Amino acid sequence: MENNPTMREWINAFGLDHPLVIAGPCSAETEEQVIKIAHELKDTDVSVYRAGIWKPRTRPGMFEGVGAIGLKWLAKVKEETGLMIATEVANANHVKLALDYDVDVLWIGARSTVSPFIVQEIADALEGTDKIVLVKNPVNPDLALWLGGIERLYSANIKKLGVIHRGFSTYDKSKYRNNPEWQIPIELQNRFPDLPLICDPSHIAGRRDLIFDLSQTALDLNFDGLMIESHWDPNNAWSDAKQQVTPTRLVEIMKDLKIRKETTEEANFQNQLQQLRTQIDVADQNLLDILGKRMKVAEEIGLLKKKNNVAVLQSKRWNEILGKMILDGQERDLGEEFILRLFKAIHQESINHQEHILKN
Repeated sequence: MENNPTMREWINAFGLDHPLVIAGPCSAETEEQVIKIAHELKDTDVSVYRAGIWKPRTRPGMFEGVGAIGLKWLAKVKEETGLMIATEVANANHVKLALDYDVDVLWIGARSTVSPFIVQEIADALEGTDKIVLVKNPVNPDLALWLGGIERLYSANIKKLGVIHRGFSTYDKSKYRNNPEWQIPIELQNRFPDLPLICDPSHIAGRRDLIFDLSQTALDLNFDGLMIESHWDPNNAWSDAKQQVTPTRLVEIMKDLKIRKETTEEANFQNQLQQLRTQIDVADQNLLDILGKRMKVAEEIGLLKKKNNVAVLQSKRWNEILGKMILDGQERDLGEEFILRLFKAIHQESINHQEHILKN
């Protein structure tokens, strides 16, 4: 896929002095709810009002959205507030209905992005449209699959394309609903710098108290905007209650965020430096997460050794690991001395964990 200037032009056309903000309830519930929230967001940093009309749920019997009637409510929002409107589409029929109601922004959800067949169906239905189309990352951390969705839409002559980072599902315990895996959108951004990148901190967090920090990290990584779920009564929302914020809280979040503008050579340098440092911070956090997981495995090995009365130190195994890591490190331009120091420290920490288990 070639970089297309029009991908960046659509977001620049807003003429904003702050990141693009897409906000609104996770789900359209009633006409009163949709209109009330829209009016509370009308005079804020929000440019696009979002509401889920069709909600793909993991299990049957859960609330799956009000359906097409919600599009009438969104159309009323547009008429009364002047806000652009957005919703998720998951098949060709959704696309047709959304276009019939002049929805400005259509996004493809994470559960749809995982299927090239679904993305192709949506691309065919949208072919040649001048609407803004955003693609959420697939549920699983697969950059190629995410890019494949963009390429299918690009091939359908859809010029106003962008992506939404909403995090990735994992079996591992985490404070996040969906792990951010920041290195994946960073890689996408490095490959296609003209592709607008929106962060969805609501779905990454799964809880409202983490939304500010996630939003700040996204802006530090040069994201173009935020999609934040907002509800006038979050605790009683029909879906994703824990991750929605009130319009008042959304205003506070936007006010407190540090937004770095490129105005001078010095400011440009500082912005680029901050972006790179944030990438370092993300990588460091990933290293700690991986080391934590490694030590948990070492503890399981310690339990197994204790059960079978086996010594903690296994010299042959350790020498095999060290030799392999030195070779693998060389392929990554990492010096032998550094690898030796690093893995000796990791090995000693593993021994400490196992000895603690054997003594107790």
